[in-house]
Amino acid sequence: MSQKVDLVIFGGTGDLSTRKLLPALYQLQRHNLADRLDRIIATGRGEMDSASFIEEARNNLQTFLPDGTWDDAQWSAFSDRLEYVKVDADNAGDYTRLAELLAAGSAPGALYYLATLPSLYGEICRQLDAAGIVDDASRVVLEKPLGHDLESCQEINEQVAQVFAEEATFRIDHYLGKETVQNLLALRFGNQLFHPMWNNTFVSSVQITVAEEIGVAGRGSYYADTGALRDMVQNHLLQVLSLVAMEPPATLKATDIRDEKMKVLRSLEPITSANVKARTVRGRYAAGAVGGEAVKGFLEEDAFADADDTETFVALKANINNWRWAGVPFYLRTGKRLSRRYSEIVIEYRRQSFSLFANDPQELTNKLVIHLQPEESISLHTVNKKPGLTSKLKLQPVELHLTDESQNKGDSYDAYERLLLDAIHGDQTLFMRRDEVETAWRWIDSIIEAWEENSTPIKSYNAGTMGPTASTALMAVDGGSWHE
Repeated sequence: MSQKVDLVIFGGTGDLSTRKLLPALYQLQRHNLADRLDRIIATGRGEMDSASFIEEARNNLQTFLPDGTWDDAQWSAFSDRLEYVKVDADNAGDYTRLAELLAAGSAPGALYYLATLPSLYGEICRQLDAAGIVDDASRVVLEKPLGHDLESCQEINEQVAQVFAEEATFRIDHYLGKETVQNLLALRFGNQLFHPMWNNTFVSSVQITVAEEIGVAGRGSYYADTGALRDMVQNHLLQVLSLVAMEPPATLKATDIRDEKMKVLRSLEPITSANVKARTVRGRYAAGAVGGEAVKGFLEEDAFADADDTETFVALKANINNWRWAGVPFYLRTGKRLSRRYSEIVIEYRRQSFSLFANDPQELTNKLVIHLQPEESISLHTVNKKPGLTSKLKLQPVELHLTDESQNKGDSYDAYERLLLDAIHGDQTLFMRRDEVETAWRWIDSIIEAWEENSTPIKSYNAGTMGPTASTALMAVDGGSWHE
């Protein structure tokens, strides 16, 4: 697909567009990667002309772009692409004006990015179709969360499918745009060192952690009705899990990769009322200190006083019932107001069946640690002889860094840059297919149902810690511990 497209951002004056989408698009312009992109048309509910929007975009970019990336010449070229049109989601007349604006351009197709409430996706798609501005060259990008449960997800998917074919629908998860997540494919399938050992014969456990320092203030009723399981596990953590656990795809094409991810999601053993107590931990942060500053507890924050059934932390033990991973626990953990912000994948290898070293402690195991944020890197934890003059060989841990330190840090990019570029080019590899999202929701719904049937309590933890002590016990039962 080589033709140019107009990018239309619904919610173009909102927080996501301001902080992520427009800065990412500017960076694509700066790196000469926006050749397929014609115009960027932002829509919003406010009355504003294009000149006012462009001035507002300039101020916001200077605030949110990384230091050293602002360039007056690049801004001049970028601003020439920008336009604004007022569009209320349910106002047919506004879509007529959008249609006129698109017709005045030269791009044969449009890419619609829906950075709005998911409840508006169906109506926006219906109105686009009614205005006659959806054709074979049109595509749509859907932001998460896609629904609140399986039923609402299926409803949204069906509404969108009435207008856009599956091959024209791009469901975004920004974690899949991270360089190190993509590097999983190269690490696993491009290295004879790791590929033969990526199974239950050699791996004892897998940990996936997404920890956040921030709380949930400012997200209003959304988080009060959502919680950590729906907000983070259903999309980010399960997508990373599927990439870690998938079988080798036949090719690197989107269809083959997503077929293998689906097999993993279908192989997840359901968490039910019979095992939910042993497999899950729910938590909610109380007052504490993060980064040396005192912070309120979740229920003390504005808009959350009545959200006493909402978790801000969840830890899970997931089992994948297939030949490769039978018997290997996958531990998932995510939470707000934790001690620090980081995301990582830890592949812990089994200990040798026999050790020659009398002082070989249990904690000295081989681990492959894949850091996703704030720094993206890969390291291999191994052991060697501790230096010194002694009659006994003593072991010490050694960390081997597998990241290319010679890579220019200035060339690193935000995940949205990669995902926007792929959407503009029509590459669906890093986007979620409908059956993926719905299968993930089906697994999540079974956990929520089990929590409700068992009246699973939410355990308190102090802000600035790594969650409830019960999450430590979740792993300790199997003789393991979280990698910190």
